[in-house]
Amino acid sequence: MDALEYLRQLGGVARTGQLKAAGFTRTDISRLSELGARQPRRGVYIISGSKPELTAAIRHNALVTCASAAEHYGLWLRTKPREHHLACNHGHGKGFIRHRTTRFHPHPSLPLAAIEDVVIHALACLEPPTSTALATSAIRLHGVPLELLKDQLRADRSRPVLKALRELDLRAESIVEVDAQHLFRTHGIAFEAQVAVPGVGRVDFLLEGFLIVEVDGFAYHSSRKAFRNDLARNNASTIKGFSVLRYPPEVIWFEPERVLADIRAVLMRRPDAPSQFLRVP
Repeated sequence: MDALEYLRQLGGVARTGQLKAAGFTRTDISRLSELGARQPRRGVYIISGSKPELTAAIRHNALVTCASAAEHYGLWLRTKPREHHLACNHGHGKGFIRHRTTRFHPHPSLPLAAIEDVVIHALACLEPPTSTALATSAIRLHGVPLELLKDQLRADRSRPVLKALRELDLRAESIVEVDAQHLFRTHGIAFEAQVAVPGVGRVDFLLEGFLIVEVDGFAYHSSRKAFRNDLARNNASTIKGFSVLRYPPEVIWFEPERVLADIRAVLMRRPDAPSQFLRVP
């Protein structure tokens, strides 16, 4: 692998010291300028298409963290932040959101804070459901221990942290489920999440024992078989006396008042609830 390809693998930006540590000679590194790389300052090489948050981290001698690092770790985040979130122990530089403390070893090759630090920073910086979605995905997808997060944040009594820890619900299996939980919770709608209904299967939410609310991901009905299975589930729900409301992500996100109005209208016509259901642990 040549130095240019290695630079691409690093997100398009690196310091000279990192290139040397990877085994490239001074000659290899000097040729980067001939191959189209530029040097915004001495000791830093950038190529076209570099990740802006990585470039900002290198320029400010910092690590990408919080919402800015979500994409790199595959964490759940609806909207990219307008400003870079960087972790650094110095007070230099401006134009970014500064996170001062890192507790864990950073990414081995990219200027990224450790995923544990990314989540800790997000819980202290962002509001739910953005923070809780990011944290839930880190726990579910990367095995970040919930107790570790609570322990690290034990001394932080700020409003964002307390609110996020209070709302963190690991039963959510997607970002839209986290957002639906937040919508229900903030509007006083009690719910059970991930409920196994005999003869129907597992459902996303069960309200007052009779109203099933499903939030469908982007892969919904990805095949004819999935479509048939879903029709069978809906029919089984009706036969057993349940009411069903189903929403795609964009309705949860952009038409929350419609969702709330639908749910309240059904709940006001509450029939005798089916007697048997079991919540999945």
